[in-house]
Amino acid sequence: MAQPTGILAPHHAAQWSRRDATHFLWRTQFGASAAEITRVHRDGIARTLERLLTPQTEDDEFQTVEPILRDTALDTGSVASLQTWWLHRMFYSANPLTERMALLWHNHFATSFAKVRSVPHMLAQNNAFRTEALGSFRRLLHGMSKDVAMLIWLDGNANRKRHANENFAREVMELFSLGEGNYTEDDIKQAARSFTGWHVRDDEYWFNARQHDNTDKTLFGKTANLDGHDVIDLCLAHRACPRFIALKLLREFVLESPTEAHLSAVAARIREHDYALAPVMRELLSSKLFFSGAARHARIKGPVELILGACRALSVRPNLQAVNQLSGQLGQALFEPPTVKGWEGGRLWITSASLLQRNNFAHRLLQGGLGKLPKPEGKPEHYRELLLAQAVPGLDAKAVSTRQQVHLMMTLPEFQLT
Repeated sequence: MAQPTGILAPHHAAQWSRRDATHFLWRTQFGASAAEITRVHRDGIARTLERLLTPQTEDDEFQTVEPILRDTALDTGSVASLQTWWLHRMFYSANPLTERMALLWHNHFATSFAKVRSVPHMLAQNNAFRTEALGSFRRLLHGMSKDVAMLIWLDGNANRKRHANENFAREVMELFSLGEGNYTEDDIKQAARSFTGWHVRDDEYWFNARQHDNTDKTLFGKTANLDGHDVIDLCLAHRACPRFIALKLLREFVLESPTEAHLSAVAARIREHDYALAPVMRELLSSKLFFSGAARHARIKGPVELILGACRALSVRPNLQAVNQLSGQLGQALFEPPTVKGWEGGRLWITSASLLQRNNFAHRLLQGGLGKLPKPEGKPEHYRELLLAQAVPGLDAKAVSTRQQVHLMMTLPEFQLT
């Protein structure tokens, strides 16, 4: 298989710096501690990527606590408990890139507890995102077409032979695979007929044969007795699909506004790897583009990334219930995206109100309001590492206390970027 060239050519290993290691970690997990930056700088990019892309065994504490949090959510039926469970995974898992990818797919296939009203279904969907986080987008897209939470969210049971419901057919093209402008209204109608009878019964996917339209449909120039699997395969074969997924990956991991050259290069690799995500991510995260000047401090942190990242950088063991509440106040309640489009992110994360809340968050964190700081004045080496990690110039370290330095840095616009 041909290796990537041009902007996706590998970042030269000899150029691997501590600054590179910091940039890499903030993009591939939720923040970076001083110790983690030191380890990754020492290990180098190849060894680090191999670790991130290979499933790691969770430590004993994680294997004890995580099931308790999961079972609590299932027993109580509380979305807040489910949110806390996922925040625990994000912060403590030995597989942080998997959790970052799961969050990306949660936003991509945006489904909300507000309508599904089932912790087991939302949990099952979230685990499906995790299973294919670095697996196959092809399998993931097929899986979402029969996912119970998704079928409830997009009214699958209302999609019947005589009255096709277009909700899932529209979103599978507009939001999940192709993007606007790459399909027609008739394409949606034809696809909706293909998905008729894809229902939920007894909390499981059920093919209701009596309500499935078995007549011919025409989609993207193909006429046949198409079913939902055929529709998804036709979407995956469409020239727009790899570009659409490339846009999502670039916006999440590299920069908010990728160029045509960026999109074309990443889309070509997605097509080359037939939607296998691990090799695409290996190439993207080790590329010249990823480490370019244009990609540095080019993304605005979402609330979860901001809060957990700051906690990790300062070695704070977070109160995850408090983190969950704050993240919702800042506009990102896990399992409760605002619309079928998910959180649009970017500059929309920042308003006059949310910027004030972000500044208040910095004060609250440094006062111990989100978890205990390492010691009363914190560990200066961790605080200095945070300053270094964000590359904020112009601070007179002798003029103000360590805590004041960090609070000042966290309220600067630069800290909102990663």
